[in-house]
Amino acid sequence: MLKIGFLGLGIMGRPMALNLVKAGMDVTVYDLNQDAVNELTAAGAHAAASACDMAKNKDAVFTILPTAAIVQQVLTAEDGILAGADEGTIIVDSSSVSPLDSKKCYELAAAKGCPFLDAPVSGSNEKAADGTLAFMIGGDEKAAEKIRKAFEAMGSSWLVVGPSGSGSVTKLANQIMVNSNICAVAEAFTLAQKAGADPKKVYQAVRSGLAGSTVLELKGQKMFHRDFTPGGTIKVNMKDMNNALTTARDMEVPLFLAPTVFNIILSMAATGHLLDDHSGYVQFYEAASGIIVETKEQ
Repeated sequence: MLKIGFLGLGIMGRPMALNLVKAGMDVTVYDLNQDAVNELTAAGAHAAASACDMAKNKDAVFTILPTAAIVQQVLTAEDGILAGADEGTIIVDSSSVSPLDSKKCYELAAAKGCPFLDAPVSGSNEKAADGTLAFMIGGDEKAAEKIRKAFEAMGSSWLVVGPSGSGSVTKLANQIMVNSNICAVAEAFTLAQKAGADPKKVYQAVRSGLAGSTVLELKGQKMFHRDFTPGGTIKVNMKDMNNALTTARDMEVPLFLAPTVFNIILSMAATGHLLDDHSGYVQFYEAASGIIVETKEQ
């Protein structure tokens, strides 16, 4: 039985940790949100008093946190993860950060003799709940193989893409694809609506063709049903797209679609929509076109 520490019980971390418990693993959690901790302990997890205590005597420790600065803080604090982890404990960070940030964490963990995997995920909180996330991993493949049952409990796929930082850059590539695709769907629905076509019928007509995609299935329906309850907030995607642009600039790689998408995100922020689901990008196009994208069907 794998002994797992888990820090970060937010919209994604909570269902991920629950799936580890459901898979029969020995899970110890730590989070500042006591309600989230209580939910996990009710399901069978143990609660730790600190990140240090959580990391003791574990095969692996998972973190999923809002920023790279917080990840580094919980790793290196006096009562942090590395203070409690044994040599050989595998540290897995599923936060969305830059590859440079992941490489820094790799170096910090290596100094303690701990393998470090950057393992961000693709998928909404719904996919976190049903255990169908996709893990994109940077780091040592043998370390990942040792805890494959943990990845399999939380996701439907996992792949070691390359050395440290590779998982994080794959996540940034994923976010460029996803956010650009969402904007393309929003733009297409706005055109269709303006021309008098019901966006739901447009969706039904194109979904089985080349335009069909997971984004169209999950986000397109939220658009024409006007359900912007967040699975992935615009705020989180703003951070990810900013990381993508910063990484590209540092590497002198020109990006063309991503800056346009980021400007749409900035507009959404200025109009108070940061906590909407990113299907809410359609509201930018609605404001520009003077129409509302909405189906007449139930």
